[in-house]
Amino acid sequence: MLLRSSLFSTSVTSWENLQLSSRLTCTSSFVQFPRHTRKPDFLSPTRFQHSFISCCSPPNNDDNSAATAVVPPPVVRKRKRYRKQYPGENKGIVEEMRFVAMRLRPDPAQRETLSGEEAWEPSLEGLIKFLVDSKLVFDTLDRIFDETDHVAYAYFRKTGLERTQGLSKDLEWFREQGHTIPEPGPPGVTYAKYLEELAENSAPSFLCHFYNIYFAHITGGQVILKQVSEKILEGRDLEFSKWEGDVSELLKDMRGKLNKLGDHWTRDEKNKCLREAAKSFKFSGQIVRLIVMQ
Repeated sequence: MLLRSSLFSTSVTSWENLQLSSRLTCTSSFVQFPRHTRKPDFLSPTRFQHSFISCCSPPNNDDNSAATAVVPPPVVRKRKRYRKQYPGENKGIVEEMRFVAMRLRPDPAQRETLSGEEAWEPSLEGLIKFLVDSKLVFDTLDRIFDETDHVAYAYFRKTGLERTQGLSKDLEWFREQGHTIPEPGPPGVTYAKYLEELAENSAPSFLCHFYNIYFAHITGGQVILKQVSEKILEGRDLEFSKWEGDVSELLKDMRGKLNKLGDHWTRDEKNKCLREAAKSFKFSGQIVRLIVMQ
């Protein structure tokens, strides 16, 4: 009986040792425990995770270094730099042109001198030259829009702002009064030729002139012609200053079309357009000065 009990105790002890040995063998691929450890804590999530990473990591040639997890480098996000907007850019290319025009305006003291009664004295001969050269410029604009197949120019055909017909009536009236109608002079001829070249090479640059020609005539040009009419025409209104319909609405419609078209231009094309603003005022100013030239 005593022998049987001793054998049973030995069997139980051997079974426990075998079970413990199996557990250590199964977990040896994850972590090595010191011999004095009574029971492996192989169920601990933290230790299991570290052991699994060590098993799956590539071998380390340095036997003295401890196995460490391979952690990818942190992702460094570059800060996105936003380009500084041009004045009026958020409202459209027409607003950008307006800011450029404001910078080109003379200072208040100079404007007061230019608009004074003694600053200029118009002549009838000069007015006729002005109308002749203006007609050449507006004829050129109409012909470019009617004859070209450029898709951008199709938006500005028959806008209601065309001036050719009114200028023809004014010149015909002066002819009936016995005045000689001359051929276009250098200011008009030079500007018309320049417009033709721009229309072929750069639509944004050409449309800058197109808009500024009409805008200048509708705004400041009307003030000048009214003063000229009061001085030498006894207040007679020129056909050049008459439109069918509300001219402010017609100009607004043109402005909207140009803004929509400008949305498809690159920044470089817009800059080309803006750079032409000064030239458009220069050419137009040379034609206006014909009124006071003797």
